[in-house]
Amino acid sequence: MTDRSQPEVVLYTRTGCHLCEDAKQVLLDAGVTFTAVDIDSDLELQRQYHEQIPALFIAGRKAFKYRIDPAELRRKLDLARKAAAPE
Repeated sequence: MTDRSQPEVVLYTRTGCHLCEDAKQVLLDAGVTFTAVDIDSDLELQRQYHEQIPALFIAGRKAFKYRIDPAELRRKLDLARKAAAPE
């Protein structure tokens, strides 16, 4: 079952990327559920992101590239939750 209180979080990554491993750890430490997408599994993703990884998207919007600041992550997740909340 999907946690509806958390917006969709997608991390674009690749094997052997130390910044990607750091980004995953920040997300895990923050208790964020995320989907990791290996850009090397898709030629279009390779072209799109090439060396601009990790790239983190929250609710379909690019939120971070290369490094994730934990405080800024919490702020952006809160903003995305508020934007998705029914009025």
